[in-house]
Amino acid sequence: MADKNNKVKYNLKNAHYALITIAEDGTFSFVTPVAMPGSVSISLDANGEPENFYADGIAYYVINNNMGYEGDLELAMIPESFRTDVLKEELDSKGVLIENSEVELASFALLFEFDGDQKHIRHIMYNCSASRPGIEGKTNEDSKEVQTETLTIKATPLSNGMVKAKTGDTTDATVYGNWYKAVYIPAAATDTATTEGEG
Repeated sequence: MADKNNKVKYNLKNAHYALITIAEDGTFSFVTPVAMPGSVSISLDANGEPENFYADGIAYYVINNNMGYEGDLELAMIPESFRTDVLKEELDSKGVLIENSEVELASFALLFEFDGDQKHIRHIMYNCSASRPGIEGKTNEDSKEVQTETLTIKATPLSNGMVKAKTGDTTDATVYGNWYKAVYIPAAATDTATTEGEG
């Protein structure tokens, strides 16, 4: 019988974002994920390390300090929808994007996947923020070189502690197939979360 489990992963693709609303009581809801075409690379490092509590001359207790992840998402070009939805740039009546220092950036879930030798591995980071991208470019020389754009992403835990999720070897086929249709919420967390359509 052939092994159906992935042995390797490669090729980032299918990045999506889904705006999140967090109420004062900690409940949260997501809108329908929106595609972010042109994924180039993602590099997220774990943020926070276990800390030892010492007593009786030994490491008496290890404190879990999972503060999420932080790193970069590189895209061919940041979609205009992400600029208006998340970075809160305003599209004026002439179709010009205006950046305003007075606005507060939005939080979002980040979804993406890697190819595998058997099937794609799909991920979600539940509570992300993005810093404004820099402006970078250079003139053409002997050959044209594509200039990518990079978002610095910070993924932090939700009020119920959830940080991320990913599909595995035995993920339910319906859950796997609907990964980009609605943000996946584990059954144990559904009482603090709802999924909304785009409004």
